Parts: sequence; structure tokens; C-alpha cells
Amino acid sequence: GNMLKPALARGELHCIGATTLDEYRQYIEKDAALERRFQKVLVDEPSVEDTIAILRGLKERYEVHHGVEITDPAIVAAATLSHRYITDRQLPDKAIDLVDEAASRIRMEIDSKPEQMDRLERRLIQLKIEREALKKESDEASRKRLADLQAEIEKLEKEFSDLEEIWKAEKAALQGTAHIKEELERARIELETARRAGDLQRMSELQYGRIPELEHQLDMAAQAEMQEMKLLRNKVSDEEIAEVVSRWTGIPVSKMLEGEREKLLRMEEELRRRVVGQDEAIAAVSDAIRRARAGLSDPNRPNGSFLFLGPTGVGKTELTKALAAYLFDTEEAMIRVDMSEFMEKHSVARLIGAPPGYVGYEEGGYLTEAVRRKPYSVILLDEVEKAHPDVFNILLQVLDDGRLTDGHGRTVDFRNTVIIMTSNLGSQLIQEMARVNDYEAMKTAVLEVVGQHFRPEFINRVDEVVVFHPLEKEQIRMICNIQIDYLRNRLADRDMTLLVTDAALDKLGEAGFDPVYGARPLKRAIQHELENPLAREILSGKFAPGDSIRVDWDGEGFVFERSEAKAAA
Repeated sequence: GNMLKPALARGELHCIGATTLDEYRQYIEKDAALERRFQKVLVDEPSVEDTIAILRGLKERYEVHHGVEITDPAIVAAATLSHRYITDRQLPDKAIDLVDEAASRIRMEIDSKPEQMDRLERRLIQLKIEREALKKESDEASRKRLADLQAEIEKLEKEFSDLEEIWKAEKAALQGTAHIKEELERARIELETARRAGDLQRMSELQYGRIPELEHQLDMAAQAEMQEMKLLRNKVSDEEIAEVVSRWTGIPVSKMLEGEREKLLRMEEELRRRVVGQDEAIAAVSDAIRRARAGLSDPNRPNGSFLFLGPTGVGKTELTKALAAYLFDTEEAMIRVDMSEFMEKHSVARLIGAPPGYVGYEEGGYLTEAVRRKPYSVILLDEVEKAHPDVFNILLQVLDDGRLTDGHGRTVDFRNTVIIMTSNLGSQLIQEMARVNDYEAMKTAVLEVVGQHFRPEFINRVDEVVVFHPLEKEQIRMICNIQIDYLRNRLADRDMTLLVTDAALDKLGEAGFDPVYGARPLKRAIQHELENPLAREILSGKFAPGDSIRVDWDGEGFVFERSEAKAAA
């Protein structure tokens, strides 16, 4: 700095510098004499419209570099989707990266193997390794698995060879157009050279003969390419950009396939398989997910925020787990915060991270870090009434604007999350009013109790308060079936099947029915009456792998027998 100042003051040195605001404050502002030598020009982040203009200017350079066509809808999608979903970077850099990655993916699929084929090839290698390992085993289960494996390998090999033929044919068609484009580019350069040299004969040959002929060939090849290709693409469209955004963030913004649309329309059916007797709650959650995937949810708020109220053991937490399993194929995908751990006022720092100067500042917050890593997730705040009232002040901005600032000053985006809070408030009222069968009256009475515990500004920001019904005897029997299915799956791992008679089911439902405690006594009844004796029988050698176990009630106790024919569980 001291070496530069005299030269800058005399005008001998002309200098343009570029730096960030933080580094300017750290290095330049400290030296007032050096700062005075420069004219400060603040460069703001360009708007989405400006970014689209920048991308249109860069489009040709990226097309030449990757050898693929970039469509205008792709440019618009790159600017708009990156602005909405990628919050930790700035425009136009993040939009340029989206276009660059989408184009390079298409180029790589043309030059190497398409992703679909690559996945198949990896799966085949995996299965062949397993086959070689199983050949050395002699037990019955291994031989059965080997036969299944051989059939699967043959099926996948046929699928792979069919795809390979299609890929080779499509690759040959695409390489033809690339060759014509190169020839056309060379002819145009040659025309420019002839114009400068004044070679009129060569100019006329190129301008009226060679170039129009190549352009016609390119049109013909492009029309051939327009036919639907199964594996390869040579254009970057808005769909490719959306795919890249989905890979970066985990947020499903790509175009919905027909299968996914059907799945979303049947969402209630899927959730009812796990959660019994809570139709209002299932409908509310399903509508929130459908709004988000159809692109109709408020872009400045979370996809949905719900307060689930009801007695213990009626399915509040189970519905959240079922939703996470439905969206992400695993229950582990949800972010679970047990609010009973936040009873003290100071524990709020654990959610967003400790302030500067405090122990744990470097670690970040439990909630904010989890959402930064997985912006598209289901957040479960379990047993909210157990937390200190001040903890809810931090959730006000999350519920209203879908944002939260962590201990490091970073803004975390909650706009693609579904927030579910569960509570047992008003459960006594729900039990008493369940017999009246008036859902709206029950909800109004429960909301009065909730209003006494939570502040109005908190309740006002929640999208929907859902009151869960107490479970009836028939519903407990249905839940009993679901729980026994879980036991069947565990036994299937040991190559055993389980058949439970209607008499045994009725007795289990009766033993596990308690209107105050919901479905949890049923789990205990199954554990005590089924799992414990069954474990003893298996360990004593009464049942072995391959057996079918029949459970019956003989009026005095549960009876476990080996069924001759394998029961269809």
C-alpha cells in the first residue's frame, strides 16, 4: 500500500481494483490515505432480468465450448430457478454455473454413456460380484437367492444391450450434425478470408454454392434429430436446468412425470395405510405437498406449517414419519427436534447456534445447519408445549417469511420445508367431546386452551391447526394389522411367514385398546403377547427358517403352531 500511494497520487500509476466489501473493510479502509486514492464503485447483484441479458450474451460461447444448443427457455429458467432456490450464492454466477453444468452433462452423455446405461452397468457389476460370492455357499437360502440373482442378471443384460443399440444409433445421428456445423464454420471463415483478399471467384463459390448446400444439409440433419430420442439430447432446455437445480438442492423442481402426478393424487391413500382414523390431518398435509409441487404455494413462506393437537398415541408423530417416508422413501429424512430438550430459556441458542464469543460458536445451530444441508425437508417439532415460551419467538420469522438468521449471520431458507408441530394441549377436552361427534365444536374448544398457552402472533402464523380424534376399537384393530405387518417383515428376513387368525387379532385389539393412551398400549400388547413368546419358541428350535407360523387364540392364551402350507402373509 505504501509503495502504491505516491505513484497513485502523482498519476503515474493507473489502477483498477476489485474486491469484496468484507475485504475492502479489512484491508483498504484501515489505511485512509490509500482509500482516498481510489474512487469507490459499488457493484450490486444484477436482477433476474439483467442476468437473462448476460446469459444471452454468453450463450454462443458456451454452445461452441460444449458443442450443444442452449435454448432461450433454458436461459430464463437458469436465472429464475437459481434466484429462487439457490440462496447461498449470487447472480449471475449461479445461473451461469447452472447452464454450464446442464450443457456439460448433455455433452458427456453423448461422448461417454448416458446416465441410465451407467446405472444399469454398475448394478450388473454389483449383482455379478454377489453371484460369485453365493456360488461358494451351499445352504438352501443361498441357492434360492442365486437362482433369483441369475434371472435378474439376464433381465438386466437384455435391457442394457437394447439401450446400447439405441444409444449407438442416436450418437451416430448427433455426430453427423456436429460434423456439418464444423464444415459450415470453416466455410464462413474461408469466405471472410477470400473477401479480404479480393478473390471474387472463390467468394461466389462459397457464398452461392458451398455455404447454402451445407446450410441445407444442416436443416435436413436437424429435422432428423427432431424425432424423439430416447437416450441422447443435444439441446439444453428448461427441463435440464431444473434437473441440475434438483441435484444441487434436493428440491424437486423438475417437470413431474406421469407416475409422480398419479402418486401425488393418491397421497391420502398411501398415508392412510400407516395412519388410521385421522382424515382431516392427512388431507391438510397432502394438500400442502400438492400445492408446493404444482408451484402454487406462496414463494415467501414454508410449503406448509401445521400444529397437530390430540391425545397421546393417536398418530401425530406417526403421520409426520409417514409423510417423510412418502416424500423421501425413508423416515430418517425428516429433521426431528424434540422440544422437551428446550425447557430453559438459554437453550434456544442450540437451534440457531451460539452467538460470537460463546462456546460452540463454530459448530452452528442444530436446526439451521440441518436445513442448510437439506433445504427440502419435513421438520418435526415434537411436543412443542414442553419448550420455554421464548423459543417460539425464534419461529415467528420462519412461519411468516420462511427465513431464519443463524449465529454466523447467514440467512437460512425455510421456504421449501413442511413444518409440523405436535402437542398434547387440550387432550382432556378431546377425550370428553369425542362422543358428541362435532369436529368443529371440539376444534373451537381446543383452540381456546391452545390460545391460553401460546401467544396470538404464534398461532396466527400457523397455516392450519389440526385436531386429532381419539381412536375407536375398530381403528385399534386396523392398527393391529399394520403393526403385525411390521412383525411379518422382520420374520421374512429370517425366511419365516406369519399367519394371525381373526380370533387372535380380535384378542390383541381388545388387549391393546385404551381410549386414554391411544395405540401405544397395542404395541406393548403385541410385544408382550406375540413377540416375547415367539422369540422363546424360535430360540428353543420349535420354528426354523422356511417355516410358516400360525397364531391363534384358544380362549385361554395365544397358541403358536407350524402351518403345513406356507401362509400368504
